[in-house]
Amino acid sequence: MQSALRQAAIVKPGGIVEVRSPDLAPGTRVEVIVIVEDSTPARSLRSIIGSGKGCFSTPQAADEFIHQERERWSF
Repeated sequence: MQSALRQAAIVKPGGIVEVRSPDLAPGTRVEVIVIVEDSTPARSLRSIIGSGKGCFSTPQAADEFIHQERERWSF
């Protein structure tokens, strides 16, 4: 049966990462995968809205555009 162990660690000088657990028996072969955390802060959805090319900066700007388009379509 396969089991997993998840731990957070700080990389020590020389790139050393230690994993310690009483659940790991001496001599047992293990696979270690290191995932480096992203250091850039996550952007909120609100900060992204209106920042793309061709996007509306506010809901009012979108409403105004739709209103103008409907006026153009009037027969």
